[in-house]
Amino acid sequence: MKQVIAWAQAFALSIGGLGLFFVAFIDASVLSLPEVNDILIVYMVTKSPSFLLYYAAMATAGSIAGSLVVYYVGRRGGEALLRKQFSREQIDRMQGRFKRYGMAAVVVPAMLPPPVPLKLFVLGAGVAGMPVGRFAWAVGIGRGVRYLAEGILAVYYGAAAFDYIKRHGAGVALWGAALAAAVLLAYYWRRQRRPAAEV
Repeated sequence: MKQVIAWAQAFALSIGGLGLFFVAFIDASVLSLPEVNDILIVYMVTKSPSFLLYYAAMATAGSIAGSLVVYYVGRRGGEALLRKQFSREQIDRMQGRFKRYGMAAVVVPAMLPPPVPLKLFVLGAGVAGMPVGRFAWAVGIGRGVRYLAEGILAVYYGAAAFDYIKRHGAGVALWGAALAAAVLLAYYWRRQRRPAAEV
């Protein structure tokens, strides 16, 4: 796996933003490459700060595309895969979270760093039948916020940004995830109240 990770880093660095897209796609779909995207974002933005938005966008787009592969596996029989790892009650609870929290059930884990198992939530979203557009937006918001925040830290802290993320990343991500969840819950609450107010 170390050789795969080293190859992925070298490949991404050799072709820039498209390499970020490819590595993010692989990480989100067929393989897990923990922290590789984070390292690449920090390194590449440190070298070219003006490309911050481009690099964050390419990594986010790759994550969305890769996550859609796992999502469609969930739609086409992913419950059988979940049953091998979890009990019926656990699967029911997971599906209940998707029905109750909607996008927030994907946005929050998409923001969090490893070892949060994002693929599990992505597969669960497919099994729960979350609309594909809403799912893609959820992954895009979560990953976009995460990669953009890492890029901003790289601009301000340079090469030391990754050390900062290692020390404080989980706390920052949790606060960001809590804020995103609060915004999404407020949005759903307002949307549910609007039809009642119009009656």
